Amino acid sequence: MVKRELDEVSGTETTGHEWDGIKELDNPMPRWWLWAFIISIVWGVIYMAAYPAWPLITEATKGFLGYSSRAELADTMNAVQVSRQKYINSINALSLEEIRNDSELARFAYAGGKSAFAVNCSQCHGSGAAGSAGYPNLNDDNWLWGGSLTDIQTTISHGIRFEQDDDTRFSEMPAFGGDEILDRTQIGQVADYVLSLSKRQHDFENATAGAKTYADNCAACHGDTGQGDREQGAPQLSNVLWLYGNEKADIIAQISRPKHGVMPAWGERLDATTIKQLTIYVHALGGGE
Repeated sequence: MVKRELDEVSGTETTGHEWDGIKELDNPMPRWWLWAFIISIVWGVIYMAAYPAWPLITEATKGFLGYSSRAELADTMNAVQVSRQKYINSINALSLEEIRNDSELARFAYAGGKSAFAVNCSQCHGSGAAGSAGYPNLNDDNWLWGGSLTDIQTTISHGIRFEQDDDTRFSEMPAFGGDEILDRTQIGQVADYVLSLSKRQHDFENATAGAKTYADNCAACHGDTGQGDREQGAPQLSNVLWLYGNEKADIIAQISRPKHGVMPAWGERLDATTIKQLTIYVHALGGGE
C-alpha cells in the first residue's frame, strides 16, 4: 500500500508518487472540467443513437432521426437539377447562334462546357486548351476544319478520322517517302520550300527547286501559297503554327511518313445539350470565328 502524506507547504495530501524529490499533489479535477467530460460522454451516446454510426454487415445503424447524408445529397442535386432545367430546355430548343446571343444562357452554356471539357477533352488539348505536339491549340484562330459554331459542333460530334462514325472528318496526307512518290532529295527541297512559305530560315536553292514539286504534289490540298484548305482539313503552311514541329527535320518526317491525328466522335458519348455547351465553350476560348 502506497503511503501518502500531507504536503508541508500546501497542506494537500500527496499521491505517494515522487520523482527526484518532487512529490505529486492529489488535487481533485475542477468541477467544470468534470461536468464537461460527463456531458461530452452523454452527448456522444445520444449522437450515436440519433445518427448512422455503428457499421453492420451490409449497412450501418440508421439512427432514430433517420438522417442520411446520401439522401441529403440526392435532394440537393435534385434541387440543382430543377433550377438548371429551364436553361437546359432553352439550350435544347435554341440554335447555337441564339444561345451565344443570350448573355445569361451563354454564361450557363460556357460553364457547362468548361466542366465537360475538363472531363473529356483536357487530356489531349490541355487544361487550358493550349494543346501540345500533335494536339491542336484551341485558343488561336488557326482551325483545320473551321472555327465557326457549326464547324466546331460538327468536329466535336463526329470526330476526326474516327472510323466508327460514318460522318467523321476525314483526310489523309500521302506518305511521299514511304510510298516512294518522291525521293529524299525532292522531299528535302519541298521541306525548304515549305519553310520559305512561313519566312523561316531555309536553303534558297533547295526551296527554288522544291517549288515545282510542291505545286505538283502539295498545292492541291495546302494551296498555292500554303494557305491550307479547311474543307479538306489541310493545314496552313504559311504561318508558324505546327502540330508536329517546325524544324526542317520535322517537316521532312511529316512529308515522308505523315502522322494523322485521331479524335473520338463525342456525339454517341455525350448528349446533345453537352455537345452544344462544349461548342459554346470552345468557340469562346478566343479563336472561334
